[in-house]
Amino acid sequence: MLLIYLPKLTPRNRYCFKTIFKTYLNYNDYEFTTELEHFLQFKGPKISYSSKPFESGVHFYASGLLEQKGINQQNIGINKDGEVIKLFSTKQKAVLAYDPFSAVFYMLSRYEEYLPHLRDKFDRFTVSESLAKREGFLQVAVVDRWVNEIKAVLQGNFPELEFPKRTYRFIPTIDIDNAYAYKQKGFLRTIGSIVRTISKLDFKRLLLQLNVLTGRRSDPFDTFNYLLNLQKKFHIKPIYFFLLGDYGLNDKNLSHENGHFRSLIKSIADYAEVGIHPSYNSNKDKQKINREIRRLEDIVKREIVKSRQHFLKLSLPETYRNLIEEDILEDYTMGFAAEPGFRAGTCTPYPFYDLDGEVECNLKVFPFQVMESTLKYYLNRNIPQAIEEIKKIIDEVKSNQGTFISLWHNESLSDEMEWKGWRYVYEELINYAVSESTKAQ
Repeated sequence: MLLIYLPKLTPRNRYCFKTIFKTYLNYNDYEFTTELEHFLQFKGPKISYSSKPFESGVHFYASGLLEQKGINQQNIGINKDGEVIKLFSTKQKAVLAYDPFSAVFYMLSRYEEYLPHLRDKFDRFTVSESLAKREGFLQVAVVDRWVNEIKAVLQGNFPELEFPKRTYRFIPTIDIDNAYAYKQKGFLRTIGSIVRTISKLDFKRLLLQLNVLTGRRSDPFDTFNYLLNLQKKFHIKPIYFFLLGDYGLNDKNLSHENGHFRSLIKSIADYAEVGIHPSYNSNKDKQKINREIRRLEDIVKREIVKSRQHFLKLSLPETYRNLIEEDILEDYTMGFAAEPGFRAGTCTPYPFYDLDGEVECNLKVFPFQVMESTLKYYLNRNIPQAIEEIKKIIDEVKSNQGTFISLWHNESLSDEMEWKGWRYVYEELINYAVSESTKAQ
């Protein structure tokens, strides 16, 4: 058993230690004490987390963040010496030259997203506002690396402590923003689409559209059989997120009442997990979220517990509070639209901490690392560049025995028009993600 001394038990340090030991290290045999005499007399493995060291046990320096209440600008000492960047660095006497527990909490709680910041045109926290981007560690799973340092310290000082080995996982996720490019759109939407195509003099696209509408060829967004074949070939377990909001400027999927669309959702739910993709304006409208979740549950006849926000619209803590009220247990929104990497600094699913309410919540955050539209539209990567960037991210996840989560769309797998060649990118992603090989770190 490991004894942990804390001068004071707070919601923050209780959450942080629980998350590190139970979620990351799969270790449950620990106890807290605030009694210094008990700590000093204890003969087994023990650590102290405080501002001052003691003669007994292994000491980690506490910067004070986990004892605070409220949200304030933090003086984050940053140390870039060595392989991994360190937050809350210190020159105080301690086993590590920084406070790894405050560093973990700062990243996982998304502390910086509660502070004043600029938001983009979609009302999102931008990558340029993030500490990880500014300090150059966005493509590094720093939280997992910090936890590995804690683990190494404990194993080095207390060889009798046993930590189960972590296992790398791959979760491919597919967002269905628009099930079909041209099929099932109804007379008015179809005529409007044809007129717009003609006005742009895009005759190649017009021919494709007419061939689909006359049944001469399949709809380019209808890549669902292809995805099923990939699932069978590579023995992967994808999650599909369906947009079921009412039609609008940023919500252009088919109606939830469309029989063909309902049949598609039912068929996919037979061989894969499904979740809700809350519509663009649902982020600030709890009634919309409720209505859309109920629609999906009515179609698949099962409880929906997984979610990812459309356009990755995430406002903390409001978005997560709304999802929790609807009994959502897992959210897959945590990631940036503009760059691949680790928004929360981690490749491990972790419990959400409501910083405003100072409470751990019954919602697990599943961070994704790579989205195809990020590479194509935001970064203008070509095919070889995209593949290389994806492999670097996967290498980082594998080296930390984390969970690699990709975000793709059915339409980008059409292998046509602007998405020509991106089916190959996705297949390379899966091949590399499921392989045992990884580049040297």
